[in-house]
Amino acid sequence: AFKEAWELACNSSQGAIVVVPKNKIYHLKPTDFFGPCNSPLIVKIHGTIKATVHHSDYKAHGRRRWLYFVNVQNLRVEGGGIINGNGRTWWQNSCKINIALVCHLLLHQTLQGSTNCKFTSFLIKFEICLFIPCALTFSQCSNLRVAGLRIRNAQQMHLSFNKCVNVKALNLSVIAPGNSPNTDGIHVSETHNIHIKNCVIKTGDDCISVVSGSQNVRATDITCGPGHGISIGSLGARNSAAYVSNVIVNRATISGTTNGVRIKTWQGGSGYAKNIKFQNIMVHNVSNPIIIDQNYCDHHKSPCPCKVIRKTLKTMNIRLRRKEQSRC
Repeated sequence: AFKEAWELACNSSQGAIVVVPKNKIYHLKPTDFFGPCNSPLIVKIHGTIKATVHHSDYKAHGRRRWLYFVNVQNLRVEGGGIINGNGRTWWQNSCKINIALVCHLLLHQTLQGSTNCKFTSFLIKFEICLFIPCALTFSQCSNLRVAGLRIRNAQQMHLSFNKCVNVKALNLSVIAPGNSPNTDGIHVSETHNIHIKNCVIKTGDDCISVVSGSQNVRATDITCGPGHGISIGSLGARNSAAYVSNVIVNRATISGTTNGVRIKTWQGGSGYAKNIKFQNIMVHNVSNPIIIDQNYCDHHKSPCPCKVIRKTLKTMNIRLRRKEQSRC
């Protein structure tokens, strides 16, 4: 029904509104909403959309996404409804919870032709560990507005903007338990001209993460915590080139997090993070209020920790202004 409603609205030449009614709960399998559409489109979510809990349902949809909007221009997704990723069944199989799975796969590469039950069971667990979907993804969209939604308990990341241009993310509430792995609140990648404003984000990972290819990113009036704070990166993993520029975080309250504001780059990478401003930031009960980490590694305690490589990205023109802190 959702896909049919989308296609009818997308094909309309006069503009259309897709409505998820209030006081209704819809259980949804992974769904792709493709553009381009013939006219501007509005999706109003007043009810609740819940994700299927069956991992096998995701295999035909790239495994990494649940609700996926791609190549849509002039789109508004708004309303006070709930998007619930039903993430608990995924969290218990996360690579960060069962971190040995990643390294064990490398040790078992010589057994790729094996069909024994033990190895087959291991591969299934590894697949679930690695391929965990993002709850709500916008890819290659322009002139996009996402406002007023309540996003809960994502399988992994809650809200992702990838290769988008001219985005407004306003008045969002993003919440998951503080111990839920990899549940970034808002993730920005290869996106230009995005304003994240007046959002409350409480998750188990970065409240906001800005990664390679992103520029002209503004985040204002943000409430963050628990979680890992507001991060640029990580950048430069696996010896890659990464570039982030023109990021402003202004008026943020960060409470009960492991980090406050952070730039994290891997050794071996190349590129830059430049023209980054953190201003009017208040932190409370934060372990590390400010971090510029050029030796980032997210699996120090795993059986295969990071190697030390004397090469990293450049960080340039980093400014912090009127920073306040209390009891950190």
